[in-house]
Amino acid sequence: MTAIFVCPRMLLSLLSGLIMGAAVLFVLYRWVIPTAVQYHGGLALLWHDIIVERALDTLTRTSRPQEEKQLPWQQRILKAVQRKATVGDPQSVITAIDHFCRHREWAMNVGDEKGSILDSVVSEVSPVTVLELGTYCGYSTVRIARLLPPGACVITLEFNPDYAAIARQVIKWSGLEDKVQLVEGASGDWIPWMKEHFGVQAFDLVFLDHWKERYLPDTKLLEECGLIQKGTVLLADNVICPGTPDYLEYVRNSPRYNSHYYRSHLEYTKAEDGLEKSVFLGY
Repeated sequence: MTAIFVCPRMLLSLLSGLIMGAAVLFVLYRWVIPTAVQYHGGLALLWHDIIVERALDTLTRTSRPQEEKQLPWQQRILKAVQRKATVGDPQSVITAIDHFCRHREWAMNVGDEKGSILDSVVSEVSPVTVLELGTYCGYSTVRIARLLPPGACVITLEFNPDYAAIARQVIKWSGLEDKVQLVEGASGDWIPWMKEHFGVQAFDLVFLDHWKERYLPDTKLLEECGLIQKGTVLLADNVICPGTPDYLEYVRNSPRYNSHYYRSHLEYTKAEDGLEKSVFLGY
């Protein structure tokens, strides 16, 4: 049997190469790529929402029974709220999520910068009835509900039951569950039943932050169902990144709407994004 002799110098060279390669990969992952994607919305979504999220979810996947499983990223957001936020204090919940998403793990909620624009619109409209399309982790729901006048409520629709499960806990932690009705299901299925199920005649404010391809058909469905009245404000997120060109063309060119674009940035980045505020002028 022939013995295999490994030269110590070759072994040291190989080990040094592996260490150097690992160091380069770490620097790319930790600093270079995140800095580069800060200024490009498409790359930011690809990097944060697909590559990094899938990697983290794979590394943190639990062995809980199927019926108890929740998406790992949601668990981490909820844990951040439970560690950092005060029960019954909505602002502390918002701050905890913002800190987590800016410094720990990116998530596609409306974010702090665009969230301030959302706050200003809610305060300006002072709505009694609000419809939110897309609950996600409950971040924007809390932002809206905390500013509502007494007796007002927000109905928020979420298609994904895993998202809804975490959002309910985030909303409850904020102490705003009495002002929020969270409904699971598709927006296209629920909108025609709003009047009958919730007794809503029309909404004062509609916040669109769900599937971007649903912005336009759901807006037209709201019109058809008479859930938009003269003075109703539609506020749409992510109209630039990932973008909603058909919706923008409709609200900007329709004589039924007076539309205004609020330029901002994709949540927790420097890539351009914005909100479109559209006031319904009547049929």
